[in-house]
Amino acid sequence: MVIDARLHLWNTERLHYGWLQRPENAAINRTFRFADFRSRAAQAGVDRAVLVQADDSAADTEAMFEVASAHPEIAGVVAWVPLDRPDEAAARLDRLRARPGFAGIRNLIHDQPDPDWLRPPVGEGLALLEQRGIPFDVISVLPRHLSHVPVLSERYPALRMVLDHLSHPPLGEQDPAQWRALITAAARNPLVFAKVSGLYPPEEAWTVEDLRGVVEFAFELFGPDRLMFGSDWPVAELGGGYAKMRAELSKLFDQLSPAGRDAVLGGTATRFYALGT
Repeated sequence: MVIDARLHLWNTERLHYGWLQRPENAAINRTFRFADFRSRAAQAGVDRAVLVQADDSAADTEAMFEVASAHPEIAGVVAWVPLDRPDEAAARLDRLRARPGFAGIRNLIHDQPDPDWLRPPVGEGLALLEQRGIPFDVISVLPRHLSHVPVLSERYPALRMVLDHLSHPPLGEQDPAQWRALITAAARNPLVFAKVSGLYPPEEAWTVEDLRGVVEFAFELFGPDRLMFGSDWPVAELGGGYAKMRAELSKLFDQLSPAGRDAVLGGTATRFYALGT
């Protein structure tokens, strides 16, 4: 069972996604439906997926649950609640927990003008997740975002977190030293996991060799039992497409033991998000 732990779908005829309006996202500023994913997944040998929020809105969350209810291939939904409005977040979480497939919460932290957004009253919202045993997807685009993770681990010791995109490691000629230090500190908490996803080298004709250093470092740091494969599709269309991302990452996953490979390709996501339980 191969599970894509990082899938997005959106309908631009129905909803407005502000970040899609940026010039660099022009090629994906259109509707992507489940059928578009299913055809690619079948060719890539992917069985199921975790659908992850693409907008901080209740409308986006509702749209995801509509897809999940119609397609059993969606193993779980990572939704949105307003963590900075704890009372509202609590009410929404109570309703979400009653919905089949609810798997976790994410907020578009990187779109907040304040890189220190993860603080009170957001902390009260994170405490709600900890108390309810709900996982939190962490977007850490800036080093400052990643530096918050060890602090959150101390404040909310039972909160399970997963770092999207290995916390955006530098690729190409950039120096990875700062990223290595920050993600090493974050990984000291055994409840911090990471997604091997969204890794787009600057070279258009990139290959597995452009990813090898950061992914192998993640293998050593987290181990397969705390790593999960994610396509980041349809954003992956900007980096070569679904098939290329799956094929190049598979060359690295194939270095693992059979048990380790199975964990990264589905077992870790199933356990972290409590899929199918």
